[in-house]
Amino acid sequence: MRIDGTPVAQIHPIRRIMPFIMPVRNGAFVLFEQDIPTAPLRTLLERVNAARPADRRVTYFHCVLYAIGVALTDFPRLNRFVVGSRLYDRRGIWLAFSAKQQMHRDAPIFTAKIEFRRDEPLPAMVDRLLAVLGEGRSGRETAADREVKGFLRLPAPLLRLAVRLQRVLDGWNLLPAALIKDDPLYASAFVANLGSVGLDAAFHHLYDYGTIPIFVTMGRVQRTPLVRDDGSVGSDEVFRLRYTYDERVEDGFYAARALERLAACLAAPDALIAGAE
Repeated sequence: MRIDGTPVAQIHPIRRIMPFIMPVRNGAFVLFEQDIPTAPLRTLLERVNAARPADRRVTYFHCVLYAIGVALTDFPRLNRFVVGSRLYDRRGIWLAFSAKQQMHRDAPIFTAKIEFRRDEPLPAMVDRLLAVLGEGRSGRETAADREVKGFLRLPAPLLRLAVRLQRVLDGWNLLPAALIKDDPLYASAFVANLGSVGLDAAFHHLYDYGTIPIFVTMGRVQRTPLVRDDGSVGSDEVFRLRYTYDERVEDGFYAARALERLAACLAAPDALIAGAE
Protein backbone atom coordinates (compact mmCIF):
# COMPACT_ATOMS: atom_id res chain seq x y z
CA MET A 1 0.00 0.00 0.00
CA ARG A 2 1.32 3.43 -0.97
CA ILE A 3 1.32 6.37 1.45
CA ASP A 4 0.27 8.78 -1.31
CA GLY A 5 -2.39 6.90 -3.26
CA THR A 6 -4.67 3.93 -3.81
CA PRO A 7 -5.04 1.86 -7.02
CA VAL A 8 -7.95 2.85 -9.26
CA ALA A 9 -10.36 -0.07 -9.06
CA GLN A 10 -12.46 0.37 -12.21
CA ILE A 11 -10.62 1.48 -15.33
CA HIS A 12 -11.28 1.14 -19.06
CA PRO A 13 -9.01 -1.42 -20.78
CA ILE A 14 -7.60 1.22 -23.14
CA ARG A 15 -6.52 3.39 -20.24
CA ARG A 16 -5.21 0.36 -18.38
CA ILE A 17 -2.88 -0.56 -21.23
CA MET A 18 -1.63 2.98 -21.92
CA PRO A 19 1.21 2.89 -19.32
CA PHE A 20 2.55 -0.24 -21.02
CA ILE A 21 2.66 1.26 -24.51
CA MET A 22 3.75 4.70 -23.20
CA PRO A 23 5.93 3.81 -20.21
CA VAL A 24 7.22 7.33 -19.40
CA ARG A 25 5.44 10.66 -18.86
CA ASN A 26 7.39 12.49 -21.53
CA GLY A 27 6.15 9.98 -24.10
CA ALA A 28 2.52 10.71 -23.20
CA PHE A 29 2.24 14.46 -22.67
CA VAL A 30 -0.42 16.82 -24.04
CA LEU A 31 -0.13 20.63 -24.20
CA PHE A 32 -2.72 23.32 -23.45
CA GLU A 33 -2.57 27.09 -22.97
CA GLN A 34 -4.90 29.81 -21.72
CA ASP A 35 -4.82 33.62 -21.53
CA ILE A 36 -6.28 34.81 -18.21
CA PRO A 37 -7.61 38.42 -18.01
CA THR A 38 -6.24 40.27 -14.99
CA ALA A 39 -9.10 42.78 -14.46
CA PRO A 40 -11.37 40.56 -12.28
CA LEU A 41 -8.44 39.41 -10.18
CA ARG A 42 -7.02 42.91 -9.82
CA THR A 43 -10.31 44.16 -8.38
CA LEU A 44 -10.46 41.30 -5.88
CA LEU A 45 -6.82 41.63 -4.82
CA GLU A 46 -7.22 45.37 -4.12
CA ARG A 47 -9.89 44.48 -1.55
CA VAL A 48 -8.13 41.45 -0.07
CA ASN A 49 -4.77 43.20 0.25
CA ALA A 50 -6.15 46.39 1.80
CA ALA A 51 -5.80 44.88 5.27
CA ARG A 52 -2.61 42.89 4.65
CA PRO A 53 1.02 44.03 5.13
CA ALA A 54 2.91 44.85 1.94
CA ASP A 55 5.20 41.83 2.36
CA ARG A 56 2.25 39.45 2.72
CA ARG A 57 0.19 40.50 -0.26
CA VAL A 58 -1.96 38.00 -2.15
CA THR A 59 -0.85 37.82 -5.81
CA TYR A 60 -2.06 36.47 -9.15
CA PHE A 61 0.17 33.44 -8.56
CA HIS A 62 -1.63 32.61 -5.33
CA CYS A 63 -4.99 32.88 -7.11
CA VAL A 64 -3.77 30.50 -9.81
CA LEU A 65 -2.62 27.98 -7.20
CA TYR A 66 -5.98 28.17 -5.46
CA ALA A 67 -7.90 27.81 -8.74
CA ILE A 68 -5.83 24.75 -9.70
CA GLY A 69 -6.73 23.23 -6.35
CA VAL A 70 -10.43 23.91 -6.97
CA ALA A 71 -10.25 22.42 -10.48
CA LEU A 72 -8.58 19.27 -9.14
CA THR A 73 -11.24 19.03 -6.42
CA ASP A 74 -14.05 19.30 -8.97
CA PHE A 75 -12.33 17.05 -11.53
CA PRO A 76 -10.73 14.42 -9.27
CA ARG A 77 -9.68 12.07 -12.08
CA LEU A 78 -6.92 14.56 -12.91
CA ASN A 79 -5.59 14.07 -9.38
CA ARG A 80 -4.22 10.67 -10.32
CA PHE A 81 -0.77 9.38 -11.21
CA VAL A 82 0.93 6.45 -12.90
CA VAL A 83 3.61 4.40 -11.12
CA GLY A 84 4.72 0.89 -11.99
CA SER A 85 2.32 0.85 -14.97
CA ARG A 86 -0.66 1.26 -12.62
CA LEU A 87 -3.04 4.18 -12.18
CA TYR A 88 -3.58 5.56 -8.66
CA ASP A 89 -5.97 8.00 -7.00
CA ARG A 90 -3.87 10.46 -5.02
CA ARG A 91 -4.47 11.03 -1.33
CA GLY A 92 -5.00 14.77 -0.97
CA ILE A 93 -4.23 17.58 -3.40
CA TRP A 94 -0.60 18.69 -3.26
CA LEU A 95 0.71 21.72 -5.15
CA ALA A 96 4.45 22.01 -5.75
CA PHE A 97 6.25 25.20 -6.73
CA SER A 98 9.72 26.67 -7.01
CA ALA A 99 11.20 29.98 -5.89
CA LYS A 100 14.57 31.70 -5.76
CA GLN A 101 16.15 32.09 -2.35
CA GLN A 102 16.96 35.68 -3.27
CA MET A 103 15.90 37.80 -6.22
CA HIS A 104 19.18 37.97 -8.07
CA ARG A 105 20.59 36.05 -11.01
CA ASP A 106 22.93 33.67 -9.20
CA ALA A 107 20.67 32.83 -6.26
CA PRO A 108 19.78 29.13 -5.95
CA ILE A 109 16.26 27.83 -6.55
CA PHE A 110 14.40 25.69 -4.04
CA THR A 111 11.24 23.63 -4.43
CA ALA A 112 8.45 22.94 -1.95
CA LYS A 113 4.85 21.75 -1.80
CA ILE A 114 1.73 22.51 0.20
CA GLU A 115 -1.55 20.64 0.62
CA PHE A 116 -4.61 22.33 -0.87
CA ARG A 117 -7.59 22.56 1.50
CA ARG A 118 -10.84 23.44 -0.26
CA ASP A 119 -12.51 24.83 2.86
CA GLU A 120 -9.57 27.15 3.61
CA PRO A 121 -9.91 30.83 2.54
CA LEU A 122 -7.35 32.10 0.06
CA PRO A 123 -5.54 34.40 2.54
CA ALA A 124 -5.05 31.50 4.97
CA MET A 125 -3.54 29.38 2.19
CA VAL A 126 -1.27 32.28 1.29
CA ASP A 127 -0.13 32.56 4.92
CA ARG A 128 0.82 28.87 4.92
CA LEU A 129 2.62 29.26 1.60
CA LEU A 130 4.55 32.30 2.82
CA ALA A 131 5.68 30.30 5.86
CA VAL A 132 7.01 27.62 3.51
CA LEU A 133 8.73 30.28 1.41
CA GLY A 134 10.30 31.78 4.53
CA GLU A 135 11.69 28.39 5.47
CA GLY A 136 13.07 27.85 1.97
CA ARG A 137 14.66 31.30 1.83
CA SER A 138 16.22 30.92 5.26
CA GLY A 139 19.06 28.90 3.76
CA ARG A 140 18.46 26.01 6.13
CA GLU A 141 18.99 22.59 4.61
CA THR A 142 15.75 20.73 3.83
CA ALA A 143 15.07 17.00 3.91
CA ALA A 144 15.16 16.97 0.09
CA ASP A 145 18.55 18.74 0.14
CA ARG A 146 19.96 16.13 2.52
CA GLU A 147 18.55 13.32 0.39
CA VAL A 148 20.14 14.68 -2.79
CA LYS A 149 23.49 15.36 -1.11
CA GLY A 150 23.51 11.81 0.24
CA PHE A 151 23.00 10.38 -3.25
CA LEU A 152 25.66 12.67 -4.71
CA ARG A 153 28.29 11.20 -2.39
CA LEU A 154 28.07 8.00 -4.43
CA PRO A 155 30.34 7.39 -7.44
CA ALA A 156 28.53 7.95 -10.74
CA PRO A 157 27.98 4.22 -11.55
CA LEU A 158 26.53 3.60 -8.07
CA LEU A 159 24.42 6.74 -8.31
CA ARG A 160 22.87 5.54 -11.59
CA LEU A 161 22.18 2.19 -9.94
CA ALA A 162 20.63 3.89 -6.89
CA VAL A 163 18.30 5.98 -9.10
CA ARG A 164 17.28 2.83 -10.98
CA LEU A 165 16.64 1.05 -7.67
CA GLN A 166 14.54 3.98 -6.44
CA ARG A 167 12.29 3.69 -9.50
CA VAL A 168 11.95 -0.07 -9.07
CA LEU A 169 11.04 0.28 -5.39
CA ASP A 170 8.58 3.05 -6.21
CA GLY A 171 6.95 0.89 -8.90
CA TRP A 172 6.61 -1.98 -6.44
CA ASN A 173 5.26 0.35 -3.70
CA LEU A 174 8.27 -0.41 -1.52
CA LEU A 175 9.73 3.09 -1.41
CA PRO A 176 9.99 4.34 2.21
CA ALA A 177 7.25 6.81 3.08
CA ALA A 178 9.86 9.31 4.29
CA LEU A 179 11.20 9.63 0.72
CA ILE A 180 7.73 10.49 -0.60
CA LYS A 181 6.20 12.64 2.14
CA ASP A 182 8.41 15.73 1.81
CA ASP A 183 9.53 15.36 -1.81
CA PRO A 184 8.02 18.17 -3.97
CA LEU A 185 8.06 15.92 -7.04
CA TYR A 186 5.44 13.68 -5.42
CA ALA A 187 2.52 16.08 -5.92
CA SER A 188 -0.65 16.72 -7.91
CA ALA A 189 0.80 19.54 -9.99
CA PHE A 190 3.95 21.65 -10.24
CA VAL A 191 3.40 25.38 -10.84
CA ALA A 192 6.24 27.69 -11.93
CA ASN A 193 5.71 31.46 -11.90
CA LEU A 194 7.99 32.55 -14.74
CA GLY A 195 6.27 35.93 -14.80
CA SER A 196 7.89 36.76 -11.46
CA VAL A 197 11.25 37.00 -13.27
CA GLY A 198 9.83 38.76 -16.33
CA LEU A 199 9.41 35.72 -18.58
CA ASP A 200 6.44 34.50 -20.56
CA ALA A 201 4.99 31.06 -19.90
CA ALA A 202 6.77 28.08 -21.46
CA PHE A 203 5.79 24.49 -22.14
CA HIS A 204 7.78 22.55 -19.56
CA HIS A 205 8.68 18.87 -19.68
CA LEU A 206 7.27 16.45 -17.11
CA TYR A 207 9.54 14.70 -14.61
CA ASP A 208 9.74 10.93 -14.95
CA TYR A 209 10.95 10.89 -11.34
CA GLY A 210 8.16 11.25 -8.78
CA THR A 211 4.43 11.26 -9.55
CA ILE A 212 3.55 14.72 -10.93
CA PRO A 213 1.30 14.40 -14.02
CA ILE A 214 0.71 18.16 -14.56
CA PHE A 215 3.22 21.00 -15.01
CA VAL A 216 1.91 24.57 -15.20
CA THR A 217 3.88 27.70 -16.05
CA MET A 218 2.58 31.21 -15.52
CA GLY A 219 3.86 34.07 -17.66
CA ARG A 220 4.29 37.81 -17.17
CA VAL A 221 1.38 40.22 -17.39
CA GLN A 222 1.11 41.65 -20.90
CA ARG A 223 -1.39 43.15 -23.33
CA THR A 224 -2.78 40.94 -26.07
CA PRO A 225 -4.98 41.74 -29.12
CA LEU A 226 -8.68 41.12 -28.56
CA VAL A 227 -11.67 40.91 -30.94
CA ARG A 228 -14.74 42.05 -29.01
CA ASP A 229 -18.25 40.63 -29.39
CA ASP A 230 -19.26 43.59 -31.59
CA GLY A 231 -16.38 42.87 -33.99
CA SER A 232 -14.20 45.78 -32.90
CA VAL A 233 -10.52 45.18 -32.15
CA GLY A 234 -8.82 46.19 -28.92
CA SER A 235 -6.43 44.77 -26.36
CA ASP A 236 -6.67 43.24 -22.92
CA GLU A 237 -4.24 42.77 -20.04
CA VAL A 238 -3.64 39.06 -19.46
CA PHE A 239 -1.15 36.52 -18.22
CA ARG A 240 -0.66 33.21 -19.99
CA LEU A 241 -0.87 29.75 -18.44
CA ARG A 242 0.71 26.82 -20.25
CA TYR A 243 0.06 23.23 -19.24
CA THR A 244 1.83 19.95 -19.88
CA TYR A 245 -0.07 16.92 -18.63
CA ASP A 246 0.22 13.14 -18.69
CA GLU A 247 -2.49 11.76 -21.00
CA ARG A 248 -2.27 8.35 -19.32
CA VAL A 249 -4.03 9.86 -16.28
CA GLU A 250 -7.17 11.04 -18.09
CA ASP A 251 -8.32 11.98 -21.59
CA GLY A 252 -8.00 15.42 -23.14
CA PHE A 253 -11.74 16.16 -23.11
CA TYR A 254 -11.93 15.76 -19.31
CA ALA A 255 -8.76 17.85 -18.91
CA ALA A 256 -10.15 20.61 -21.14
CA ARG A 257 -13.32 20.81 -19.03
CA ALA A 258 -11.15 21.12 -15.91
CA LEU A 259 -9.24 24.01 -17.50
CA GLU A 260 -12.53 25.70 -18.36
CA ARG A 261 -13.46 25.40 -14.69
CA LEU A 262 -10.11 26.90 -13.68
CA ALA A 263 -10.52 29.83 -16.09
CA ALA A 264 -14.09 30.42 -14.87
CA CYS A 265 -12.82 30.55 -11.28
CA LEU A 266 -10.28 33.23 -12.18
CA ALA A 267 -12.85 35.18 -14.23
CA ALA A 268 -15.26 35.30 -11.27
CA PRO A 269 -12.94 35.17 -8.25
CA ASP A 270 -15.57 36.38 -5.75
CA ALA A 271 -17.48 33.13 -6.28
CA LEU A 272 -14.26 31.15 -6.15
CA ILE A 273 -12.95 32.69 -2.92
CA ALA A 274 -16.10 33.12 -0.88
CA GLY A 275 -14.12 33.20 2.37
CA ALA A 276 -11.51 35.68 1.21
CA GLU A 277 -12.83 38.70 3.02
